[in-house]
Amino acid sequence: MGDMKKNHDDLEPIYRRVHAVLSEARGRAWQAVNTAMVASYWEIGRIIVEEEQRGETRAAYGKQIIRGLSVRLRAEFGKGFDQSNLWNMRAFFMAYPKFDALRRELTWTHYRLLLRLEKPEARSFYEAEAVNSSWSTRELERQVNSLLFERLALSRDKEGVKELAAKGHEIHHPGDLVKDPYVLEFTGIRQSERFLESDLEQALIDKLRQFLLELGKGFAFMVRQQRITLDGRHFFIDLVFYNRLTRSFVLIDLKIGELTHQDLGQMQMYVNYYQREMAAEGESPPIGIVLCADKSDAVVRYTLPEGNDRIFASKYKLYLPTEEELAAELLRERRQIEMEHRLAVADEPGQGKEDNQ
Repeated sequence: MGDMKKNHDDLEPIYRRVHAVLSEARGRAWQAVNTAMVASYWEIGRIIVEEEQRGETRAAYGKQIIRGLSVRLRAEFGKGFDQSNLWNMRAFFMAYPKFDALRRELTWTHYRLLLRLEKPEARSFYEAEAVNSSWSTRELERQVNSLLFERLALSRDKEGVKELAAKGHEIHHPGDLVKDPYVLEFTGIRQSERFLESDLEQALIDKLRQFLLELGKGFAFMVRQQRITLDGRHFFIDLVFYNRLTRSFVLIDLKIGELTHQDLGQMQMYVNYYQREMAAEGESPPIGIVLCADKSDAVVRYTLPEGNDRIFASKYKLYLPTEEELAAELLRERRQIEMEHRLAVADEPGQGKEDNQ
């Protein structure tokens, strides 16, 4: 028995080396097959489009080509060449007329998902993010369905949206880490359901992989219910992450109701504590995010100091929003900010006098 165990232990290093060789070879073979498949589908799309352009009535002629090709190709190469897939190949070439623009990291399934997007800038963004973040096709589909591009684009001007589309989501400042709203549909909690903050926290931990995807790039989970003690009083931070891109701790507190100034003040205390007691030399100051069901932008603006770039308040949604809902929400917030600005100007000394002149 001892000899068998010894032989097994001696074999383990050799097995690991052989396993690594085979895994690498399998990965290269898969990549080669994928690259060849994407290239061939692009070429088929090009042939279809070029043949269409020779016909006098393109729409009718195109349908005839697709229908005839599908019948013959399915008989010889299988159901992967049904009419819908041939239309996808045609659309693929139309969307990516330059072969050199294709990304070898993306599979045909990635491209089929991208082809569903009507906005070229959205397609460009998701393509860049899928490559930069190594998204699986399932992760790409989820981010598309959660309107990630639209959520990130809401707070940007035209130039910012162009940059987002061209380069993907780049992290330059702490605020770049933060989304508003966050979409937490994967928790399984219904928006109309009564639940506690502890229920939401547990659901996020149970679905940590999905939550990390929603948080974005560079996040690593550290601890939940982090206790800090000040003068004998205990406080608990719901979730603590670390972001390697900003080299900072990210503290998250969950609120099931409307945001209050006390919530922001408490997060400010947590951030100060982590800055003084937990952050190592060379690390950036911690970032605090209060995730709440609802918030007032006025409460946020007048509670936090001017120039704040470390404390954020974001709403969360427990369902996948529509683009119209996001746009309407942004419009409401802009109107509220404009109204508060007009009221602040009206209250300035001498303003009323000038108005009466």
